[in-house]
Amino acid sequence: MKQREVTVLTDASLITCMVQRGLADTIVKAAQEAGAQGATIHFAQGTGIRERLGIVGLAIEAEKEVISTIVANDVADRVFESMYLAGQLDTPGMGIMTMVALDKVATYVPEELIEKLSKQQ
Repeated sequence: MKQREVTVLTDASLITCMVQRGLADTIVKAAQEAGAQGATIHFAQGTGIRERLGIVGLAIEAEKEVISTIVANDVADRVFESMYLAGQLDTPGMGIMTMVALDKVATYVPEELIEKLSKQQ
């Protein structure tokens, strides 16, 4: 039986974007065009002040889509900016995004890729 090993990646960030329902597909497409490999989308229910947003007086929908994507640090800023612009997050009430550095990411990485990356170092 083959010895199992955990392959850990250490240069990755998690981008999470919470937006109004119906915008996730557009945002994920922009993320992929900027270098993200994929994303996970799930639905959420917002809580808190839903009726009005500050003095602007915009109605805010309670139903949200949450997009999560893990990206390499070398493309993280580009992906973050593309998602922000695609989601029109510079408009009040459209959503919010966060990005956090990840200490460890473990997933299947093909043996050939591991060898290629180790030769580059």
